[in-house]
Amino acid sequence: MSLTPQFLDELRARTTLSTLIAKSVKLQRAGNEFKACCPFHNEKSPSFYVNDDKGFYHCFGCSAHGDAIKWMTDQRGLPFIDAVKELVAAAGMEMPQQDRRSTERAERAKGLHEAMADADRWFAEQLAGADGAQARAALDRRGIRADTARSFGLGFAPDARGRLKAALASYGDAMLVESGMLISVEGKEPYDRFRGRLMIPIRDVRGRTIAFGGRILGDGEPKYLNSPETPLFDKGRTLYNLDRAQAAARKAGRVIAVEGYMDVIALAQAGFYEVVAPLGTALTEHQLERLWRLSDVPILCFDGDAAGQKAAIRAAQRALPLLGPGKSLRFVTIPDGQDPDDLVRAKGAAAFEALLDEAQPLDERLWRHEIAAEPVTTPESRAGLKRRLTELARTIGDPMVRDEYIFEFRQRADALFAPPPRPPRTPFKPGAPRKPGERWKPPEAPPSETAHAIAKGIDPFLAKAVLAGLIRHPAEIARHMELLGSLRLIDGPLGALYEAMVDVMLEDRSLDSGSLITILARSGFESITEELMRADAMPFSFTGYGDALQATDHLGEAIGILVSAPAVKLALGKATEAFVAGDDRAFERQQVLIREQQQLQARLANLVLADEDDV
Repeated sequence: MSLTPQFLDELRARTTLSTLIAKSVKLQRAGNEFKACCPFHNEKSPSFYVNDDKGFYHCFGCSAHGDAIKWMTDQRGLPFIDAVKELVAAAGMEMPQQDRRSTERAERAKGLHEAMADADRWFAEQLAGADGAQARAALDRRGIRADTARSFGLGFAPDARGRLKAALASYGDAMLVESGMLISVEGKEPYDRFRGRLMIPIRDVRGRTIAFGGRILGDGEPKYLNSPETPLFDKGRTLYNLDRAQAAARKAGRVIAVEGYMDVIALAQAGFYEVVAPLGTALTEHQLERLWRLSDVPILCFDGDAAGQKAAIRAAQRALPLLGPGKSLRFVTIPDGQDPDDLVRAKGAAAFEALLDEAQPLDERLWRHEIAAEPVTTPESRAGLKRRLTELARTIGDPMVRDEYIFEFRQRADALFAPPPRPPRTPFKPGAPRKPGERWKPPEAPPSETAHAIAKGIDPFLAKAVLAGLIRHPAEIARHMELLGSLRLIDGPLGALYEAMVDVMLEDRSLDSGSLITILARSGFESITEELMRADAMPFSFTGYGDALQATDHLGEAIGILVSAPAVKLALGKATEAFVAGDDRAFERQQVLIREQQQLQARLANLVLADEDDV
């Protein structure tokens, strides 16, 4: 089918946009335009305007903007071609001609849609009739009101093998088998698939019934029975209640995915209209993409039992390759083995809303799952935890998000396994009172002349690069604090900056780079911090925003070189003096130190970035 720009322009010209939008939004005349509270976000005063002359709508609050077709795709959630078809029918136009095969497929789909609509009406009639007394009683026990049942189109399938088949006989057995309503077994007459079950229609985004879920009323298995996949129904691409939830989700600014049909129905009855559910399977990539069209951070709500938690972590892991900047998930766990249906019936809507307010971010859910997977009491198990977290993060497709996850997990692991900070020492003062039995401790010795000499020999350029790397990766400060003690002895702003960084991180080891920079700036280190943050010009692999795991490894290597090089240089100078003074044994020591110095220089060269002009 070919939709030319001329055809689409004619369609827009024949569609009165305000009439289309007024079907679901209350518009008020405002001069030559119409205004309303925006249907795409919550607001108290109107900022959404519709202009028929120009053929577009625009919200000055959230910047939603589009024409009649975009309204149908964004607000109604229809695929583009379905949106065009609806507008064409309303405008009295005809779609461009299809080829013969496409026409045959469309006619067959039309017949299937009509059969499913008739089955939907027939099941609803049975629920309201004498045969549906048991099903109505079951709904009443679950607290589902009659108006809610009607709203969701609930029905009942009598416990008989041929009642539906007889009611829809005009469609013929072949079409009813293709629709999934009959079961065909070789050598036997086709018979009704659903028998003795509460029937729940499954609809597409246009609100057309495409399948059914059937819940058994008494004991028996399976508890739920879904339609098989058909030309109309692909369960991996379908979300239950999406047709009703999409507008509510855009208005509420969130979408909630729960485990089952009855959870959706109970939550809608409690006032949560933005709720959907997968269809007896774990959330698929296609279903996640559907959710992300409605909200950047959908909320997944799972039962607290083992099966629910397994489904939650499976969804979390499946989402990782699809993440992008701003696109994520949050997780809610229903406590005490309940499901959302139980919770809202027992404690009301406020209890469920409180759980939504405390939803866990995706990274937190993954972290807690891996921490609980096995004890982390040995070096090997701690290394295993870090490896699992890194492997999870590396499945993320977007490089920026992937690096952030690697860095986040590295920080969490470092904070978890870091030794507790030592209490600050207070030097003994003569005459100060001591507790009974307390022994006198001498004050901490001042730094030795050798320590001062090593500090003076530190390469200032490499020291700046290391400080820049530590600001990029603050968790590394605690890891290397003992080794970097000589930085405190550097005269001038570099030594003062390092000491301030240590003090800040001892106060709060969870600080990220941005928070550390802000605090340092407030403490008077703004200019030197800005200078170091321009250290991207430095030719080192650990001063930029590349691979976080590699950067922290290289930073540790650079710190070792920074501290070792002046000590080796100092020792080499003493060995050379001794050799010149006639100590023959000092020659061998001198040669060893020269080789060490060369090795340090070679290790540092490995951390220098390649010049792109030379590649």
